[in-house]
Formats: sequence, C-alpha cells, structure tokens
Amino acid sequence: MPLNVTQKLIKEHLVSGEMVPGTEIGLKIDQTLTQDATGTLVMLELEAMELDRAKTEASCQYVDHNLIQVDSKNPDDHLFLLSATQRFGLYYSRPGNGVSHPVHMQRLAKPGKTLLGSDSHTCANGCMGMLAMGAGGIDVALAIAGEPFYVKMPKVWGVKLTGKLPDWVSAKDVIFEMLRKYDVKGGVGKVIEYYGPGLDSLSAMDRHVIANMGAELGATGTVFPSDKEIKRFLKEQEREEDWIELVADKDATYDIHEEINLSELEPLIAKPSSPGNVVPVSEIAGTPIYQSYIGSSANPGFRDFAVAAEVVKDNQIADGVSFDINPTSRQMLTDLVKEGYVASLLQAGGRLHQAGCNGCIGMGQAPATGRNSLRTTPRNFPGRSGTKEDSVFLCSPETAAASVLKGKITDPRTLDIKYPSIKEPKNPTIDDKLLDKPLPLEEARKVELHKGPNIASIPKMDEMPDKLEVPILLKMGDNISTDEILAGGARVLPYRSNLPEISKFSFEIIDTTYYKRGKESVDKGGHAIVGGYNYGQGSSREHAALAPRYLGLRVALVKDFARIHWQNLVNFGVLPLTFINEDDYDLLEQGDVLELTDLRNKIKQGNEFTIAVKGKGHSIKVQHLLSERQVEIMLKGGIINWVKDRQKKTI
Repeated sequence: MPLNVTQKLIKEHLVSGEMVPGTEIGLKIDQTLTQDATGTLVMLELEAMELDRAKTEASCQYVDHNLIQVDSKNPDDHLFLLSATQRFGLYYSRPGNGVSHPVHMQRLAKPGKTLLGSDSHTCANGCMGMLAMGAGGIDVALAIAGEPFYVKMPKVWGVKLTGKLPDWVSAKDVIFEMLRKYDVKGGVGKVIEYYGPGLDSLSAMDRHVIANMGAELGATGTVFPSDKEIKRFLKEQEREEDWIELVADKDATYDIHEEINLSELEPLIAKPSSPGNVVPVSEIAGTPIYQSYIGSSANPGFRDFAVAAEVVKDNQIADGVSFDINPTSRQMLTDLVKEGYVASLLQAGGRLHQAGCNGCIGMGQAPATGRNSLRTTPRNFPGRSGTKEDSVFLCSPETAAASVLKGKITDPRTLDIKYPSIKEPKNPTIDDKLLDKPLPLEEARKVELHKGPNIASIPKMDEMPDKLEVPILLKMGDNISTDEILAGGARVLPYRSNLPEISKFSFEIIDTTYYKRGKESVDKGGHAIVGGYNYGQGSSREHAALAPRYLGLRVALVKDFARIHWQNLVNFGVLPLTFINEDDYDLLEQGDVLELTDLRNKIKQGNEFTIAVKGKGHSIKVQHLLSERQVEIMLKGGIINWVKDRQKKTI
C-alpha cells in the first residue's frame, strides 16, 4: 500500500496500537527538546523518576524564554538546568544561543526521526521530514526515560502546493491562508502534510515558518518531505551525513485533501486577538501602529530579517513607532551582522534584542496600553504580549517592514521600491560554542543538581475519589488559551519551578478572584470549571493544568479541548469531560454544584455517564475520551503516581 510521509514516520515508530484515526497509538521518540519555561519541571520529574541516563538519541534543554535577569530567580534556574542536563546526559543550549526551534533545526534535527518537545511550536521541525510534536513536560520526561509517547492516531491532511509566491508575499502568508480558511480548530486531530510542485520554491526555513504555526491550527503536527532542499540545508550546516530522502510514495493518498495555488496569494494579516482572525492586509491598511516587531520562531530565517533590512535600508522609521528586532539564533545573527543587514536595521531606527523568545511570550517589548502592535510572532492571544489589554496583529516581515516606515498598517505591494532579492550566505556560520554536549556517563553520575531557593518540589496528588461534589468556580466561552489560564511573561515565568507561587496567577486574566476561591476549595473537595470550544488552545505549558490542580481543580467540563492541554489535564489527574448535548452548556451557571457519584466505576465501565446539578432538578450527560491506560492514570490521580506504582510492581 502506498504511504505518505506521515504514515511512513508513524509506521516506523509505532510500538503499540493500530494506525486507525482516532485510536490511541504509542510512538517511539528519538529526540526531545525542552525550554526553560517548561524544562525545570521536566528535570524535577526526571529526578523523581531516578533516571540515570537519557534513553533518547538526542535530547536538548534550551534556555530561550526566561532570559531577563532582574533578580536571582532566572539565573538560579539556569544553573539548575545546566546541572540537570549534565547529570542526565542532555545537550544544553545556553542563554543567548537562540530560540529552541530554529537552533534545533540547525544543529540536531534529522529527517526520518520523531521529536517531542515541551513547547507547542516543536511542530516547526516537521519542516525537516520529521514527525515533530508538542506535548506537556511530563510526557517529554517520560520520553527521555525511554517510554513511548501516546497520542490519538491523526488523520493526514494533504495540502498540495502549486505555483510560486508573488513578490511581497512570503511563507507566512501560506499559513495565514490556512488559518483564514479553517481557523484555530481546523487542524485538530490531524497532521498536515504539504507536497506538490510549489515546494520547489520554498526553502527549508520557509517550510519552518509554515510548520511552526500549524500549532495555531490545532494540528498534532505538520510534515514536509525530506527532499533535495533539506539535503542542501543540511549540507550548509555541515551535517549532510544526517540527510535521508523521505518522500510520499507514488499514488499515496490522504484522509483530507486541500490545494493552494501560491501564485494567487496576497499579503495577509491576523487581527486581534486570534491567529485565526485573518484578513487581507489591504482591508485594514491605514490602521495606526505603535510597534513593529520582527523575529520569533514563526519567522526565524535569515531572509526574514534580510528582507526587512532591505525595505528599511537608507530610510527612517516613522515617528513614535518602536521597531523591535528579535534575532532567533546566535548563528544566524552572526551572518546578519557579516552581511550588513543588522546595520541597515539599526540605522533605520531598529532596536536590537538578544537572541531568544523575548516579546513573543511577553518577556519584554510589551506594547503601550491602547496602541496597536504589529508582530511576526505566532500568537496574539489576549495579554500574551505582556500588556493586559493589548492589540496585537500578526503579519509577515514584508508587511512589518513596510508598516514601520509609514507608521500604519501598509500593504507592502504599495511601496515604491523593487521587491528585495535575498541571497543566503554562501558559507553560513556554523556555531555550536554555546551548545554543550552531554557528559560521559561516569562523569555525569558525579554531578549534583544545583537547586536555588526558587525550586519547589511537585506536591503529592491524591487519587480520584469515588464521589465529587464540586462547585463551578468559572464558566468561560470559546477559545480560552493557556495564556489566559496561566499567563506567561516576565512577571509570571520566573516562578515556573515554584508551583505554590506560580499558582497565584491562575486565571487572573479572566477572574482575579479565582486564586483565593480555588485555594479555599481544596479542603472542601475541590472545584470544577466549564468552558466552550477549543478550551486550552496555545502553549504546551503544563503549569496551566498543574497550577489549577494544585488549587483544587478536579473536573473540566467543556464543549471540546485543545489536544495538548487535554493531555496535560489527564497527566495531572484533572478529569476532562465534554458535553454530549452541547445545549446543556447553557443550563449551567457559575456557582452551580456538580455531583459525580460512583465515579471510579463510571469512568472504568464506559465513556458516557450523567452528572447531577445539585438543587436544580436536572442532569447533564457527559463523556470522557480516555483510553484504558488513561483511565488508570486518572484513577491514580495523575501520571506521576501511575509511574511510581508501575515501578513498585517491577521491583
């Protein structure tokens, strides 16, 4: 039977289950990546598992999120992460080396491999002919320890690309076109696989741009073939020996079909406050801006900065506008300096920041209240920028550069200049000086973990009780993001390794009283939340499940979940339920008390059961989508308890 690239990757790594869409499969994981906003918990979990040595082919801990050192919290955690990588046999990418996704692509990604990362944009490395997926930190910790990664077998959505991008239109507009058509839920339960003659004009980094924002479609992953372009990229990175050809078989089929003619695309932009709120740039041209920001993992390529530099060269940015330059890797920044592009950006009025995630996750470069920010970042969820009432638009580097010159959103096609022709450096810089290799085993065993005062162990979680009587502390609408459940940014993320402290920020964007009410519920049996569609979209940070669980969250009842957050809830013993009749959502009010009786038997015996609403005289029909393995995890109170129980049984 002819196979597409996704099916080949899954078949090669399948360790349990069958390749039937919607059923649970277990996959062998070859590589992992963690970043510092999620990695501290991963390393604490590895310590709790008493891991001796990473069992993956390559695992790397990146420090790219928490780079601001206003006090000792971040540098202390960096020392902890360094000691943990030395102890467990991981690579360590030091602060300033760059964003995990492009750096991993440059230095470690290999066609034909699986990659699991505790960052939702890990899917960016699908550009390399990999099956690259984001997951919660505990899933990544288990993969590092040699356990399979369990996920529902996705449908494969084949997107055939034809034609060639016109001038002033770039790869960002390709993924915007997908978001314009299908919004932030369009990719749920699917791997998106791009193929066709249109690929010939897309570089490896162009493909990275498209694959990165597959996360914004809700996709399990995005896959590109490993073809001559990937061979060229790896040769430039002096890693040609890592290349293998991996393309779809002739006559391969897809579960879903789509075709995009690149020649017909125009500059697109996502309006506040969703990546799916996409319109043509021409439709909102003239809207004033306060900030224009280029960079991030969503536009990390050399050409993404170089084309902006050529647009603003020998010009001056508009008065009152901040032009923020966010380099994505130290290696790439070196080449941009050598080629003179950084000088062009600076002389025009650009502000150069260190290589890292920075403003993309609210770690600096926050916009002013009530002003518009134009960004090449992947997300514009409410408050993600670091400003609570922000107004963030997402766009391509071409649109960002054109707009910063005019001080207003500008269709780059209206500029009175020729479209820049960018050539990649013939001999790009190869720089792994800040990428520490794993220590030899005997040397690693001598390393002691360095724990600063901000490190706090994960509290013990109790098992699922047989009866729950829980009030609904929050009732929310659709598309609640993990940034709204637990914010990122310079104010919050320094507490990522201290659960009691970081929990104080839970749901604060939605309701500032949640923390107090949640904490009070703990000794009374906990509480529930109710939500709409796509609950938990966005970042993979497991803190968004763990912190509310610490504050007594036992049940999340919604219309449907985003994949990674759903898995994180399961991993930490929060029962994820969905309405069978979605109209029942309207019957529930904040403050209602849900009664769940004979609960352990009900979730074991079937997927559907009924919840009574205390004092209201009606019941709600609900369902869970847990596999038999996940039911066991839920009954144990979470995956940490489940792993410990398994270890006891093998002694």
